[in-house]
Amino acid sequence: MKLSTKGRYGLRALIDIAQYGGKEPVSITSISERQGISERYLEQLMSKLKKAGLIQSIRGAGGGYILAKELKGISVGDVLRALEGSLDPVDCSGLLPEGGCEAADSCVTKYVWQKINNSINHTVDEMNLEELVKESRKLPSQDSKKQQSCMN
Repeated sequence: MKLSTKGRYGLRALIDIAQYGGKEPVSITSISERQGISERYLEQLMSKLKKAGLIQSIRGAGGGYILAKELKGISVGDVLRALEGSLDPVDCSGLLPEGGCEAADSCVTKYVWQKINNSINHTVDEMNLEELVKESRKLPSQDSKKQQSCMN
């Protein structure tokens, strides 16, 4: 499974909002500058995150984005699914309740795919923004170019 820039950059943007927001909205310009992501691309990501109920936008002077939930209430899985869709690396019709695979009854590999799918979803659902913000505070302060390069 490979995540696109939507998932990677969107997660970075939400962590940025969590770190720099608090009670005040975080502007898209400030996120863009800190994260090295174009404002135009961030606007697209923010639209999807807003639609998923993960952030709220505040209009007007001093406006920007705030989290719609508490840090521990937003999982990495929530963010990635909002931006990427399903995280299952294997689409196996034998796993669907309505079926669709003629070999499902005699196929052993569907159990492999189910286990992989479950493991990925479980892992990203257990991690939340609160944990990521705590982890980011443990990291030595670096210039933004170094931070961006590890997340691209």
